[in-house]
Amino acid sequence: MSKRSKTSSRNADPPAHTEELIALDKRHFWHPFTPMAEWCAPEHRPVVIASGRGALLRDADGREYIDGNASIWTNIHGHNHPRINRALEEQLGKIAHCSALGATNEPAIRLAARLAAFFPAGENPLHRIFFTDDGSTAMECAIKMAVQFWQIQGQSHKREFLAFARAYHGDTLGAASLGGIETFHARFSGLGLHTHHVTDLDALEKLPAATRENLAGVAIEPLMQGAAGMRPWPQGMLARLRDWCRRHDVLLILDEVLTGFGRTGKMFACQHEDVVPDFLALAKGLSGGYLPLAATLTTERVYRAFAASGKTDNTFYYGHSYCGNPLGCAAALASLDVFEEENTLASLAPLIEHFAKQLEELQARTPHVGEVRRCGLIAGIELMHDPAQRTPFPPEKRTGARACLAARNHGLLTRPIGDTIVLMPPLCITQEQIDRAVEAIHFATLELTEKAGRT
Repeated sequence: MSKRSKTSSRNADPPAHTEELIALDKRHFWHPFTPMAEWCAPEHRPVVIASGRGALLRDADGREYIDGNASIWTNIHGHNHPRINRALEEQLGKIAHCSALGATNEPAIRLAARLAAFFPAGENPLHRIFFTDDGSTAMECAIKMAVQFWQIQGQSHKREFLAFARAYHGDTLGAASLGGIETFHARFSGLGLHTHHVTDLDALEKLPAATRENLAGVAIEPLMQGAAGMRPWPQGMLARLRDWCRRHDVLLILDEVLTGFGRTGKMFACQHEDVVPDFLALAKGLSGGYLPLAATLTTERVYRAFAASGKTDNTFYYGHSYCGNPLGCAAALASLDVFEEENTLASLAPLIEHFAKQLEELQARTPHVGEVRRCGLIAGIELMHDPAQRTPFPPEKRTGARACLAARNHGLLTRPIGDTIVLMPPLCITQEQIDRAVEAIHFATLELTEKAGRT
């Protein structure tokens, strides 16, 4: 077993300005998905991120961490990538933003064409791209397009949706309607779209005909559900779902906000099963993790319904001030260039194999690691009180959060989903850095075990 890892600090005493920043943060900054009473407690000292390079982050005290969740699943090629930095500097010398309402710009045009080129074949390729700003709005766009598409077709009854248990598709009201995680969505249930939830394809096949006839679309995160705790779907499930949607004339919406841009070993998760949906929602890694940017890709079939000559009532009246933002699009174009110039996808296979091996060893040698769920460079490491009996920890113990806090002392920065530790690093991570990240989880879990034994 490796020696217990240590986190080095350049500063014996924290700089005064860090303490000032923390005080200001607690006084004014309301953080997302964060219990603020705990955050603002006197004993809690937040990490103030000051810089980053590659797969590493550095805080205001000089401590270094592996970015274990790619800065909430966004960063692709690493922080401070010179190719993307240069593209942003060049674009800043021209213009940072201009409206896409009644005007256009070169980076947005070229990015739309680049994204369309990933899906050139088939009877209905994804050749129409609508830009927004994040994953929620990319899904919101797909939902509204689906409803309006059926209205234009004279089938206004098709306005309901189907999603899967434990789904998460965003937090705007329409996207949240598709969600199946009570913690995030229960307070707002009944306020949005009429959505049916099923557990799997068997349940989908048993839907009553009256329910199927009212469906505008089915939404799913392909290959793996993210916020559900990194839970993979069975192999072949996506292709079966595509077939079901085709047979029943229901639009298929794939949410690749999490799985897109190399995370699963291919550029997009749907490519593993050669599935082309009716809508593909992209965000997070689209800009390489640099700037808020999202895209909803759709087919010529959908687009033609809206663009019918002379029918202005069919216009899609939806959008955001920063749609097609030139700076974000320039970052995205540079990120796609990096994929080609660094041959990123081809280099992932040995990295994914090493990642899988290290996680298997972690589960074998670490108490309370009950299950490791993985797809490509995405992993969820579930902690359990008794892995043999699959007995969970009591929720009030917040074991996952405590383990992630302990991992910081060993140089890993990540967040849990309940008691599942997320490990989803930038694609540029090295094998040695993977080893360090896994060791941090191992020792953090051991420390929790030791403390539990002393109490």
